Amino acid sequence: MAEWLYEAGIGEARAALVADGTILQARIELDRPGPRIGAILPARLVEITGAIGRGGREGRVSFDGGEAMLSPLPPGITQGAALTVELIREAIPESGRQKLPRAAPADGPPRDGPTLLERLTATGTPVRQCQAHEADHLESAGWSEVLEEALTGDITFAGPTGGALRMSPTPAMTLFDVDGHPPLEPLALAAAHAVAAAIVRLDIGGSIGVDFPTLQGKAARVAVDAAIDAGLPQPFERTAMNGFGFVQIVRRRTRVSLPELLRADPAAAEARALLRRIERTPPPVPAVHTVPAPVQRALHANPHWIAELARRTGVAPVFEVR
Repeated sequence: MAEWLYEAGIGEARAALVADGTILQARIELDRPGPRIGAILPARLVEITGAIGRGGREGRVSFDGGEAMLSPLPPGITQGAALTVELIREAIPESGRQKLPRAAPADGPPRDGPTLLERLTATGTPVRQCQAHEADHLESAGWSEVLEEALTGDITFAGPTGGALRMSPTPAMTLFDVDGHPPLEPLALAAAHAVAAAIVRLDIGGSIGVDFPTLQGKAARVAVDAAIDAGLPQPFERTAMNGFGFVQIVRRRTRVSLPELLRADPAAAEARALLRRIERTPPPVPAVHTVPAPVQRALHANPHWIAELARRTGVAPVFEVR
């Protein structure tokens, strides 16, 4: 039976949907200020940025906690006007910049968006809230391996001769490259199942490209298309595999994928993983920890993380550069 494993960690909440000892979905919600997706907020239109087609317009709004791009603008609205909006997509980190969140016009009283725990509870699937003094259920299911997949992009999968995916997030799309040994048709079919599972596991949305081996014959390509359809929950759109083995998939994107989240600040991600390990260390917990310089900087930039670790373990930690 599937269940969500949830941890209220230091600097982040983390969760995994686990069935038969395998992680089907992995989710992390950072502990950071600002409203969450689904929040309804009073806002002000600070700029009309242009048209978006079919006579609609787009603009930039400000609210308590940040800014977002708003579309479509309500008819007749002018710059400086007050309005109510709902956040419908998180900010997307990109190299050297960050895309603003997206919002849509909304009605109703202000509210905050649901937390990760609230979203999990709403699924109806059982949620087990794991504690640091218990057995490490997340790790037993492969939590570190999933984080490694997200950070490195290297994903192996079983098949007639085995194979691997190389995942590369880019500003335009997330790309998967399939690598393995002949025979190519079984390899591509196994890769299709692996790609679909990785997309769900790592919460990848938006435009996704998959470069399969070039297959001879329409039947083989149709079988790969069918495997993707079977593994990905709706809604999504995809192209049929072309003669060069390429398939494009488009999924709704409301949140940052796990690879994007971890790669946006690898040092902070490593620091939070370290805090998780220290928190789970049986007493006596060491006071001094040697860490790489980037991790030390990430920890010192978030002194409340260190304070929370001290509260949970009863030991004031010191982080020295390795």
